[in-house]
Amino acid sequence: MAHVPSPNFADLDWWRHSVVYQIYPRSFHDGNGDGTGDLLGMSHALGYLASLGVDAVWVSPWYPSPLADGGYDVADYCDIDPRYGSLDDAALFVNEAHGLGLRVFIDLVPNHASSDHPLFQAALAAAPGSPEREMFLFRDGHGPGGNLPPTNWGAIFGGSAWERVIDVDGNPEQWYCHMFAPEQPDWNWENPAVADMFDAVIRFWFDRGIDGIRIDVADSMAKDQSFPDTPVDPKTGYGTTQKSAGAPYWDQPAVEKIHRRWRAIADSYAGDHLGQRIFVSEAHMNPAERLVSYVAPGRLHTTFNFDHLWCEWTGPSQRAMMETILRVHAEVGAPPTWVIGNHDTTRVVTRYGKPETGWRFRADGVHPDDGQKFAEHFAPLPTDVALGRRRARAAALLEFALPGVAYIYQGEELGLPEVEDLPTESLQDPTWERSGHTVRGRDGCRVPLPWSGEEPPYGFGPGIGQPWLPQPADWADLTIAAQTGVPGSHLELYRAALAERHRNPALGDGTLRWDEMGPTVLSFTREPGFRCIVNFGDDVVPIPDNSWPILASGDVSAGIPRDTAVWLSV
Repeated sequence: MAHVPSPNFADLDWWRHSVVYQIYPRSFHDGNGDGTGDLLGMSHALGYLASLGVDAVWVSPWYPSPLADGGYDVADYCDIDPRYGSLDDAALFVNEAHGLGLRVFIDLVPNHASSDHPLFQAALAAAPGSPEREMFLFRDGHGPGGNLPPTNWGAIFGGSAWERVIDVDGNPEQWYCHMFAPEQPDWNWENPAVADMFDAVIRFWFDRGIDGIRIDVADSMAKDQSFPDTPVDPKTGYGTTQKSAGAPYWDQPAVEKIHRRWRAIADSYAGDHLGQRIFVSEAHMNPAERLVSYVAPGRLHTTFNFDHLWCEWTGPSQRAMMETILRVHAEVGAPPTWVIGNHDTTRVVTRYGKPETGWRFRADGVHPDDGQKFAEHFAPLPTDVALGRRRARAAALLEFALPGVAYIYQGEELGLPEVEDLPTESLQDPTWERSGHTVRGRDGCRVPLPWSGEEPPYGFGPGIGQPWLPQPADWADLTIAAQTGVPGSHLELYRAALAERHRNPALGDGTLRWDEMGPTVLSFTREPGFRCIVNFGDDVVPIPDNSWPILASGDVSAGIPRDTAVWLSV
């Protein structure tokens, strides 16, 4: 019987050792058969998540949205998109999750709204300089007639970060800033009304039992008010979007004040029946010391360690990255947060099955970063899915053995690969259009989950209607039903690992001690009596004396072969 966590909401340190499962609502489970995942389907699947052994679920944006960016264009921060259900459905989901001992995280998107948001629509209808426009970043253009954007900034999804407003008479006037898509206007965090509004949004959801909030692009809200140009990216012709120190739209000093304000709100809930509410930051920054400033005392609780996600699959790189992350988090007293996949990145099975698996990290914690997006560089490379899945199994055991918090993106537990051949007519990611159809975007990791059956839609919803993105015809062996109870399956490996993580006092929060076994073998010991070994080399590694396997990602009867991890009792 797989571990089902028991409710212990009096544990104020739960966030230091939890395993969190990410739900991408459109693609998780469809309860009403319309081809789109929803809250009814999510509620039906809570038993599956509890039996998997996770401690919490993180739900990507469930707010009303025109879906210009998969829900990260929010039209109302205090409601549920009708595609997914209602506020009553959300309340039922949260209550049922709590009844199973699962905490619930949601997304907060504070950098930008949807262009459909009523406040932005009011700003468009108002005059330049009006209070309505002060909620967003409207600026006059440069050059004759203001025909040039206020700055040369490029947008993350391609093109300019500025869009010009056309008034009701067809006349061009001011420009507004959007660091992502034009349908995502940036809020003006210099305006106190914006901060007050988000305070109310956070309290709205905490009052409804939400346990944690993941902050989308947590380093982005504040902008340099002098609005300087940035160095030109020769590839795009716009100002670079690289997150270097001092960039006018990333990690500005005013971000700290925002974080501390939110932390005070979370701490004010610590005494109620659910205990500590927490934040997790999504911020891509290096060096690591800069990243952990976000989880210094009095700021946010945790921050995703994307160095883990981007690190190449080699022993020296993995150890160099982990040593740095463990050291800098210990210096500020925060637990590391490990993640190998999410809704924005190529699935781990595919990434680890390519000739290049990520960035190379050095012992000083520095990795080469030329500003090129990971997906753009690695997507064209061929994929060995069997190799990638073998490495993904080892990577899962490695992640769950490390001190701190671990995240699972839906489908990782099934060993799903990236769908790299989606028909172009089905692509919905804004990057596809904004790049002039040169970058396919993130849809390949968002294909709906296979639950059961021999052909699409694999039990994703009732009936035979096809989901919003097409599923591959060869996923029958990867469904939840096909893997359940099958010894050695990807799913049962995850269940066994999470059950052991709950049972074993050496796992979760804490420390580790490195064991020196050469550059191609990564090994560490955690007390009491636990050891993890991962072999990255060609030579089979013997099981050490006085050690007994607890769990392995592959066959270790004759020793530990390449791309295999083993947990040992010592």
